[in-house]
Amino acid sequence: MSPILAADIGNSHTVLGLISDGEVSAEWRVATVESRTADEWAVLIRGLLGEHEGTMDGIVVCSTVPSALQEWRVMLGDHFATLPSVVVEPGVRTGVPVLTDNPREVGTDRIVNALAAATRYGGPAVVVDFGGTATTFDVVNSQDQYVGGAISPGIEISLQALERRGAQLRMVELRRPRSVIARNTVEAVQSGMVFGVASQVDGIVARIIDELQVESSAVTVVATGYLASSVYDECRCFTAHDPWLTLRGLELVYARNRGSSGS
Repeated sequence: MSPILAADIGNSHTVLGLISDGEVSAEWRVATVESRTADEWAVLIRGLLGEHEGTMDGIVVCSTVPSALQEWRVMLGDHFATLPSVVVEPGVRTGVPVLTDNPREVGTDRIVNALAAATRYGGPAVVVDFGGTATTFDVVNSQDQYVGGAISPGIEISLQALERRGAQLRMVELRRPRSVIARNTVEAVQSGMVFGVASQVDGIVARIIDELQVESSAVTVVATGYLASSVYDECRCFTAHDPWLTLRGLELVYARNRGSSGS
């Protein structure tokens, strides 16, 4: 079966992957530049795809950046018009009931994550997506319904805030320090970020499970996002690390909407 190109456009980065039957054969991560035009996106994507371009069966995209999504719509029509495409947005079939106050305000990437988690692991499940701008927590109940979640500042944006607002602080590499009790400033920042985020994640997930009123052993807790590996081993709550969860969810949405065009 030929792969499709799945694209997850986030505030900081865009993750693209060629995926077929849940398996990612090629993957790229590029900066999300809001001023990038449709033509520039096309040049970038074709450069990344290379010889893979001729093997694709279709394209599916979700985005939290409206200006970038608009350029993608233009790009799909101008440069990839021969391929079926699906843009994940309100009205697109996902198969996941969204039980929030205003379903249209929920980021499409979060719905896609919920769909992938419900399909691959079953509910109840919690997905923790570690992005640069935000860390999101998305909850699927035992009926595989999306019931809401939480959003906290992302690891990268938190590090940037410390560097910009702390007169004697500077940007540091995100890595595990030798110990929680640091003996220098660099490791002190690393300790606060790595262990602080891990404690935050464990705490929020524990509260979510309490509100679901189920046994913790019955809940699958999935880590995803390109920064997940930075703190995964320090968290106690996770049962799975699925780096391609969003791309897998996008493939599921594409399959449900195949034959329709979002361009």
